[in-house]
Amino acid sequence: MSNAQAPARSASRRPALLVAAVLGLALAVVIVVVTPWDLLPAPAGGRTPVDPAQAFTAEQIARAEDFTGQLRPASLTSLLLGLVVSAVFGLTRAGAATARAVARPLGGGWAWQVLLGGLAVLVAGRLVTLPLSAYGEMVRHRFGLSTRGWGLWARDVATSTGIDAGLTVLGMLALVALARRAPRTWWAWAGGAAAALVVVGSFLYPLAIEPAFNRFESMPAGELRTDLFALAERSGTPVQDVLVADASRRTTALNAYVSGFGSTRRIVVYDTVLDQLSAEEVESIVAHELGHVATDDVLTGTLIGALGAGAGVALLGWLLGSTPLLRRSGASGPGDGQVIGLLLFLLAVGTLLSTPVQNLVSRHVEARADLHALDLTRDPASFIAVQRQLGEANLSDPDPPAVWQWAFGSHPTAAQRVAFAEDWTRVRG
Repeated sequence: MSNAQAPARSASRRPALLVAAVLGLALAVVIVVVTPWDLLPAPAGGRTPVDPAQAFTAEQIARAEDFTGQLRPASLTSLLLGLVVSAVFGLTRAGAATARAVARPLGGGWAWQVLLGGLAVLVAGRLVTLPLSAYGEMVRHRFGLSTRGWGLWARDVATSTGIDAGLTVLGMLALVALARRAPRTWWAWAGGAAAALVVVGSFLYPLAIEPAFNRFESMPAGELRTDLFALAERSGTPVQDVLVADASRRTTALNAYVSGFGSTRRIVVYDTVLDQLSAEEVESIVAHELGHVATDDVLTGTLIGALGAGAGVALLGWLLGSTPLLRRSGASGPGDGQVIGLLLFLLAVGTLLSTPVQNLVSRHVEARADLHALDLTRDPASFIAVQRQLGEANLSDPDPPAVWQWAFGSHPTAAQRVAFAEDWTRVRG
């Protein structure tokens, strides 16, 4: 891609920015409209205070705070270090030089620059942060949260890195190919494709990605299996099967979820849940997950993700029309294979900036699923017991720093959920 196409880039910048603004505004409107901001009226006497000491013992609080105190600095350092590595490859000519070097044995074509250069950048970032990941695994072992041997940990790291890197570079390859074929309008086509991929990915993830990390077996016939099918029917979200995941090979954490759509919808329960929770508590945690299905949270999240992807790619079209930015990265344009380092850096920054917004929506959506569980089971005692056991087993920080919860908290804290259940009891009697 030569500098002769600079006028085409310049001509496409303003429309790209306009589309990004329009889609961003549409995204903001959708978030405001669909997010369940208020779920329960304030009970008489005011809302129940959020007090971790009411949900956990002093020893449990101290242990969870010790765990997160050891893990949080490493997580933050890993995030910042990964961003720095991405910036080195994206905002200097190191990314372009790497793409040329790794593609040279195969002829040096733009496609090889994107594929091999992208893989090299992503793997380099993963290797730089690998010691921090290993430290985090050591902390989880120390506190009994992880049961993985180092061999399984290494396999999981390799698998997740391979899947993430493979899907990312294929997406980047399609984007650069579009930029070469349609220099003025590539961002519009790429934005539509990204939105479509979000939709397709949400349907395929349970079938294509989940089996790479866990084995699933149907729950043996019995009272609990029958009750969970009945619970799904009462929720208005019938399922095709109830599966047990062999999560204990990796962790002692508790979890359950509902995955799939229509004929592929199934309840998935960690085997750790069956070992540690009563039948009533299992039903409570499953009722929460069924709440996501009953309120179409996956479809809503897919819509938000599609709009976000479209807006992000349009903004990318505006940024990649910047001659100073391209010159700094050593690329001549968005259709140049050497742009891969800059593309990955902008993707990393966009992901980081969008995370607090995603988590803001997620916390309210999770609270609505809690409300569904309470309404469905009419059993606040089991709900509260589940939250306490989840908090204790998963070593969740009962009172995280406000900034950390705002940026990275995808769920309400256990203390907030217990207080919510108390409010539900007072409002619903």
